Amino acid sequence: MEIDSYHPFRSPEAKERFLTIYDARAQKWPIPSETTIVETSYGQTFVRISGPGEGSPVVLLHGYSENSLNWLPNIEDLSQSYRTYAIDTICDPGRSVYTKLLKSADDFTTWLDELFDGLGLDQGINLIGLSYGGWLTSQYALRFPQRLNKIVLMAPGGIAPFSWKFITFGMLLSTFQFRSKYLFKRFTRWMFEDFLELHENGETEFDEWFNFLYLGMQCHKRQPVVFTKVLTDEELSRLQMPTLFLVGENEIIYSVEKTIARLQKVAPNIQIKVIKNAGHDLPMVQPQKVNLAMLDFLEEVSR
Repeated sequence: MEIDSYHPFRSPEAKERFLTIYDARAQKWPIPSETTIVETSYGQTFVRISGPGEGSPVVLLHGYSENSLNWLPNIEDLSQSYRTYAIDTICDPGRSVYTKLLKSADDFTTWLDELFDGLGLDQGINLIGLSYGGWLTSQYALRFPQRLNKIVLMAPGGIAPFSWKFITFGMLLSTFQFRSKYLFKRFTRWMFEDFLELHENGETEFDEWFNFLYLGMQCHKRQPVVFTKVLTDEELSRLQMPTLFLVGENEIIYSVEKTIARLQKVAPNIQIKVIKNAGHDLPMVQPQKVNLAMLDFLEEVSR
């Protein structure tokens, strides 16, 4: 792998352009925080840490092609009582720097395990994952359950087969290698319909978020995608730690009704919370409801 002074960005100009916007956006972090870089065998991982030092650890994994700033609407509430660790996933656009390709779920879970070692998190970890981060959370929970206290799977990939419309849109974008900004924006607007409809400044804030997301995808050297695989019934039944499946009622990447029915049948221990007036955009469009659901779950299973 070619490692140069501007890796993992496409050019020195791309690195400067993205990180300037990234750092400006990071100024919106609503509470005091500290940052650290953890060395792993896959490269350097950037972590933003907030909350009381004595609080139980909550590790946050963002969605695909995003970064720790994904958690801006949620971090203040989560950090009141918990020590939060917002991760820039090592292969996505952010301040983490990969030096080795992650080619499988095992690569991702090994990287996470090394990261937790580097952070000094031994056991009792509360792991929260959104979308692709939700799939990574489930994979880690299957491989290293002894290190976890509880997990939250928020609109996770890999919990059910994707809808035909989501697959069709994804194939179209892949054909154009995500280079068509128009198509990609149409796709994300479809996924964020509730936010655009219900949020007072929906159009403005969506454009700001989308432009940041698209800038990262244009500036960053993409790794080959490790596609999510749907968890088998046996794998779901093995998630024995307290687990919350958190989903918007208007989720479009899979059928909420069918997914809930399956979970109730094969993994009845998994708690289910459906957020009204939300889809895949649930942490942005309904942050208060999402934060309350996560905190209620974390506090309930701690008692």
